[in-house]
Amino acid sequence: MQLPYRPSPMRLLRHTAIFVLWLSAAGLSQAACESGLAERMHAKLHPNRPLDERLAACKIWPAFPGRSIVVLPLPRETTDRGAKVFDLEILLIQRPDNGNTERDTVIGRLLQPEALDEDATTSIQDIRIDTSRYVLSPEARAFGLRVRYRGTNAPGSPLASETVRLYVHHAKQLRQVLPEVELDHDNGGWDSTCTGHFDKLRTMLSVGKGSSNGLADLQLSRTLRQSRAQEQEDQGCIEKTLPPKFNTVTLRYDGERYRVPKSLRQQIP
Repeated sequence: MQLPYRPSPMRLLRHTAIFVLWLSAAGLSQAACESGLAERMHAKLHPNRPLDERLAACKIWPAFPGRSIVVLPLPRETTDRGAKVFDLEILLIQRPDNGNTERDTVIGRLLQPEALDEDATTSIQDIRIDTSRYVLSPEARAFGLRVRYRGTNAPGSPLASETVRLYVHHAKQLRQVLPEVELDHDNGGWDSTCTGHFDKLRTMLSVGKGSSNGLADLQLSRTLRQSRAQEQEDQGCIEKTLPPKFNTVTLRYDGERYRVPKSLRQQIP
């Protein structure tokens, strides 16, 4: 479908507003850390390292009574201007019924060096813990770590991306089974008159019916929506909405982790 219209700065603002609203939910995911759990774990385990409290995440794991998940982003020093690198400490905490914080017990932990990074053009908006029903086997239930990125690849060109990783706690060990996979992205750009594009990818992650090497397959159901604008002689600025593209990708476990094609990894440069 082609709809002629007069070029206006409001068009760019409309798409930018969608981008901003998509990111604005970031603050809602951090309320669970207001109890001070992240700060207490940081003081106990990494007293000599800084903690990025803005990105720290905490969440009760409803599948296991009294259990909480904590993510501690630990920034590293870097010599690159505008760059920042984070180690991630992922913790499983068993909390007592009586609320005595002195008896909080770490039952699983995983320190991932240089797990996240940002630079002058890309920043981490937030880190959220995903406790959806990822039952990978009768003995392995996973939780996710979702990271929202934002950046600008050119003036007036909003760009956002959300990724997920999965972790399992089994036989007293906490390990990552799904490397970082891009689920969603929004990006686009326009010149000062008309020509431009906008792409929106949305992905649903679910557990498949099949299995490989002892763990269930994962399915990514992906929808890509695109629009294009171009100045045409005697017609003004024409916006064209392209037919949506749908595809499903199956990820299989190889005995250590799920294999992820390069095209599904986080796309912000």
